Amino acid sequence: MISLPKLDAKIAFPNTEQALGDPNGLLAFGGDLSVNRLLHAYQLGIFPWFSAGEPILWWSPDPRGVIYLDDYSSSKSLNKYIRKTKPKVTINHSFNEVIQQCAMIPRTDSGTWITKHMIEAYQQLHIDGHAHSVEVWEQDELVGGLYGVFVKNTFCGESMFSLQSNASKVALHYLIAFLKQYDVPWIDCQMQNPHLQSLGCVTLPRIEFTHALAQQQNNDAICWEPAVIS
Repeated sequence: MISLPKLDAKIAFPNTEQALGDPNGLLAFGGDLSVNRLLHAYQLGIFPWFSAGEPILWWSPDPRGVIYLDDYSSSKSLNKYIRKTKPKVTINHSFNEVIQQCAMIPRTDSGTWITKHMIEAYQQLHIDGHAHSVEVWEQDELVGGLYGVFVKNTFCGESMFSLQSNASKVALHYLIAFLKQYDVPWIDCQMQNPHLQSLGCVTLPRIEFTHALAQQQNNDAICWEPAVIS
């Protein structure tokens, strides 16, 4: 039987090295999705991931998937697509629509993990200036995008969607270009998968990730005002 720490009203988490190996990274359950708790979690390399009907589950997998921005190189096919289509890409224009689209992505296992409470929590993070979206448009129609949380000079990617071929790749491409202007070193992808690996995601031991994250300072130079970035 799995024995997990249960979080209470105090905003604190167990050491990430106490996370389970199976399932990989499961650290604790309970607590809430308040802005303060979420920000504290991300600063420690912890994130919530659970399905409707489950308690809030908190994770810190080992190894961790990241994209180092200086090592990112877009494919020839993506570069060709961008030159041909000249997509319009914005930041923080339609956060609510992006997270709703991500929540509607069909899942083959247990349905969506972006529950109503998750949506509300991240909408509040966005209102408070901590969660951000990138949108890709075909004329006035939203065809792709992504969202995530920015803490400790790290963009913690949460989810992306595409209603048109290459749209999520375009969103990531322009997000990376945007972040590199402000010397952001990496994007936290949480866990590597084949799709993220194709985009340049690599893995490193959790202890290395959390140590490097702890050394990062808040980056107040970034302008997160809604803007066109393509």
